[in-house]
Amino acid sequence: MNHRSLALLGAMLLSAGLVACSSSDGESGEAAGGRTALDVWLMRDSVSDTFQKEFEAGFEKAHPEIDVRIQIQEWDGIGEKVTAALASNDAPDVIEVGNTQVAQYAQSGGLTDFTAKVTELGGDTWLKGLAEPGAYEGKQYGIPYYAANRVVIYRTDLFEKAGVDAATITTREQWIAATEKLNEGGTQGIYLPGQNWYVLSGFIWDEGGDLAAESGGEWKGGLDSPEALRAMEFYSELQALGKGPKDSDEAQPPQAEVMAKGEIAQIIATPGGANVVVQNNPELEGRLGFFPLPGKAAGTPGAVFTGGSDLVVPAVAAHQDEAYTFIKELTGDAWQKKLALAMSYVPNKTSLADAVASDPGAAAMAVGAANGHATPNTPEWAAVEAKNPIKDYMTAVLTGRDPRSEAAKASQTIGDTLNNGS
Repeated sequence: MNHRSLALLGAMLLSAGLVACSSSDGESGEAAGGRTALDVWLMRDSVSDTFQKEFEAGFEKAHPEIDVRIQIQEWDGIGEKVTAALASNDAPDVIEVGNTQVAQYAQSGGLTDFTAKVTELGGDTWLKGLAEPGAYEGKQYGIPYYAANRVVIYRTDLFEKAGVDAATITTREQWIAATEKLNEGGTQGIYLPGQNWYVLSGFIWDEGGDLAAESGGEWKGGLDSPEALRAMEFYSELQALGKGPKDSDEAQPPQAEVMAKGEIAQIIATPGGANVVVQNNPELEGRLGFFPLPGKAAGTPGAVFTGGSDLVVPAVAAHQDEAYTFIKELTGDAWQKKLALAMSYVPNKTSLADAVASDPGAAAMAVGAANGHATPNTPEWAAVEAKNPIKDYMTAVLTGRDPRSEAAKASQTIGDTLNNGS
């Protein structure tokens, strides 16, 4: 998912020309009337114009001494821009970053430590997939902002034609049986490309494994563990029930566009993928539904990769107290509920899941988000994604090569990359 945070980790480049200028009216950061000008970077499409205006007005009414100045940033090149800002004397006060980016920025010592504020911010119910990557070496630098994750998007008409009730699909076994039934009569039960490694990651976490683990200062890839091998076996079984390519991912070709063209009953994507399907085939308006990825046992949703964002404060930010006030408001229950409904996000706390009950796609996401995870929490994970031996491993297995030997090779690459940084 390129949903902001799923894959973006910028290179550590330092360039003074990349630092955005402060928008405050004076060097002291004072706005008109002696108010504090608080500079905030939020990412493109993370909030709508309507929500942004509503929040700014509400925040400034509650805190009239602060003048919030939100600047919308582009995801392309944001890693370099944030890195440069953290090393400058002119950093913004609050920055939205992808949840998997936090370790990279914290490693440099450029972020404010919020460990002492976790309890006050309601950290006991934060989504793990946002909170865990927001911490680095035992300290909390990133404050969970919002989340998104994959669900099953399905054709309600094709399910009805096959006599399949999506509400009854709560386990992997039921999912396989339903997909086999959907395949009867010319329908493609599922479209699952061979290199959707985020989906495989969820299956690995379901089995109790991980992509990599650190012990004694050394990282070891985890694809060759018994748990990960079982996960790949299930992925292979599910992928074989459709006609998805074995040598490409969900973006090549875009799977939502593929679903729009044919009689495909299911894809695994964020709920926004349904909008793309309808845009490409308006006849499917009202014929798409959502359910959480099924888990191994009833009552436990399948594990998912949690994409989304955290909020951080540069250590050099001029207005630390005001920045914390901003974060406390935007990540607090009242504004989280409004944000979730406005943007179809998953709120940052499991206790707020009911806030999106009226939105079918977001509601399905919220169920899965309770079992959300993130990639290994190390700044070097970006180098793993750049090589992505996981994709090559998946294609090798799906095209008939030995799973154990291929998993061992991929795990070795992951471990070497994490330990050596390249």
